[in-house]
Amino acid sequence: MIEIRNIKKSFDGRTILNDISARMEEGKCNLIIGASGSGKTVLTKCMVGLLTPDSGGVFFEGNNIVDMNNDERVNLRRQIGMLFQGGALFDSMNVEQNVLFPLDMFTKLSLKEKKQRVNEVLSKVNLEGVNTKFPSEISGGMKKRVGIARAIVLNPKYLFCDEPNSGLDPQTSLLIDRLIKDITQEYKITTIVVTHDMNSVMEIGDNIMYMYKGDKEWEGSNKDIIQSKNERLNNFIFASDFLQDAKEMRMLAKDK
Repeated sequence: MIEIRNIKKSFDGRTILNDISARMEEGKCNLIIGASGSGKTVLTKCMVGLLTPDSGGVFFEGNNIVDMNNDERVNLRRQIGMLFQGGALFDSMNVEQNVLFPLDMFTKLSLKEKKQRVNEVLSKVNLEGVNTKFPSEISGGMKKRVGIARAIVLNPKYLFCDEPNSGLDPQTSLLIDRLIKDITQEYKITTIVVTHDMNSVMEIGDNIMYMYKGDKEWEGSNKDIIQSKNERLNNFIFASDFLQDAKEMRMLAKDK
């Protein structure tokens, strides 16, 4: 579990995060949603230690990352998997080499053991037999799955996903959502997903935090969000491609 306690962060006198508190639960998909400029990225950077909050703390199993020394932070980051928006694969490396990279950096396993682990995670994301292909030879959806494989190859306790469905068609997006959900539940990972995709919210949103201009405006599950009375959240939902389905679901809920 990750607990955020009263995080505040400002740049040049401008408040970016205003007293944010939340819990990211183990074995669940914890989503952070909101428009551009709402503070999602700054909050995520504070959570992984790339930024230091002005006040408050981020607690991993009760240990505040703000108080950790460099060695402790390095050890924590070994327990964190990251899925970046663009995949962030190394173009000069094939699929196997990309997934091997964290194992080379952070383990002393033999090459045989490393390759066995690579094949395990590639199988988990349904990419058997693509080891020797390069990023330029595979589709966008396959790149995201390679990114997921690399993110989980070290058996992380925590998984951060930045806009995992960005640039993908709806069918591939659904596949990625279900994959993230399955991995989260199977390995009991604390997963944090930053997204604008309302289909992802409804598909995998166990816990959802909506941010607006640095404030936490709303918190709940994907079952709660349709009946929210938060006007800003509703405007955010209904401004998306999710508009018609959300309206219909709300009308059905009112009729019951």
